[in-house]
Amino acid sequence: MTTAAELMSRITAELSTGLAAAGRGRGRPTLVAVAHGSRDPAAARTVRALLAAVRALRPGLRVRLGHVELNEPLLRGTLETLTGDAVLVPLLFGRGHHVTRDIPGAVRAAGERDGAARVAAPLGPHPLLAAALAERLAQAGWRGGDGVVLAAAGSRAARSAADTAATAALLADRLGVPVLPAYASAAAPTVAEAARALAARGCRRIGVACCFTAPGLFAHRTAADARALGLPVAAPLGPHPALARLVLHRYDGELAAFGTPTGTPARTVPDADLPLGLRR
Repeated sequence: MTTAAELMSRITAELSTGLAAAGRGRGRPTLVAVAHGSRDPAAARTVRALLAAVRALRPGLRVRLGHVELNEPLLRGTLETLTGDAVLVPLLFGRGHHVTRDIPGAVRAAGERDGAARVAAPLGPHPLLAAALAERLAQAGWRGGDGVVLAAAGSRAARSAADTAATAALLADRLGVPVLPAYASAAAPTVAEAARALAARGCRRIGVACCFTAPGLFAHRTAADARALGLPVAAPLGPHPALARLVLHRYDGELAAFGTPTGTPARTVPDADLPLGLRR
């Protein structure tokens, strides 16, 4: 027979557990930005500048960094030090191997932890990405041109190529000129091949937009190829304000998986303001 003292003890324990769970539910998950990593020391500095811009837009939000490879902290290590829920936002632009395999693999490798971890969509395609690409291209001196090569890292994954093609279409709509995707590795065409294809269409003032978050091997390769052709080439996107807003938009979009926590601001870009095909 349960005594009154035992019953009160059980009620107190259950109430404490319930309040703790409710407290966790009210807290906003940590935003974990997942960068690729690079041996170029400028890459880490650029990514950290982007995250500083994200924090400035959303004061009080916990923002952490993890890398797929080459730089510390690695994603697995970041996850192992976290408590509570987390939303992982890939600082990548399509559904390639890193997004579909490596990042979920790092979550599994981190093992059991106090809280759930979910992976948001990559940064492309999205109108905010097209806005950042267009401004970086203008800053490189491309104005009044008639064709653009959109350089991306490249992947053998068909979905990644589809995402890059969709970003190229958004950029073309924004600029009002043809935009052809090109790749620094793993896929075709190259920057030079895409530039020749635009020239064959009659384009004479061609610029190269760079779908890279930060400096690194592929960004340097793309810049060298563009300059060899005498084409203006944009800098990596880095802490562009539109890219910082896009990181938060991807984070906000994934919050529904946890239930929107109390006090979380409205989405940076409401889905109702986006084209139907990009509401994700």
